[in-house]
Amino acid sequence: MTRHVAVGTGTRSQVLRGLVATCVLLSAVVHLDLWVGGMRSLSVIGPAFLVNVVAGVLIGLAALIFARPEPLLLAGGFGLATLGAFVVSTLPSGLFGVHETWTWAPAVLAAVSEVGAIVLAGAALVLERRAPR
Repeated sequence: MTRHVAVGTGTRSQVLRGLVATCVLLSAVVHLDLWVGGMRSLSVIGPAFLVNVVAGVLIGLAALIFARPEPLLLAGGFGLATLGAFVVSTLPSGLFGVHETWTWAPAVLAAVSEVGAIVLAGAALVLERRAPR
């Protein structure tokens, strides 16, 4: 009996995981830069940015190291949570007293990377779920 294996599924999965890790790590780097640039002085947002940095590094590395769905789920959740917090901060009420806009490069760069993490993590999960065992 011949087993049919989807050619290139492993390679596509590795590429997607690399892109997911890149997106999550990019968001972490942007947040580190903002933290160093002054966000660290804000009582709630400062520590949240630092948690974002550490979590982003750990999740990004986990997506590369562990061929399991959990790091991809974490990457998607990281993107959703981080992007969600930014969107809330752009509302009139802001987020813990911080009011942001979509008009500056770090915000756009982080948002694009977070959307990328969400979409690419979903694509990797679908691809890996469909791959033959």
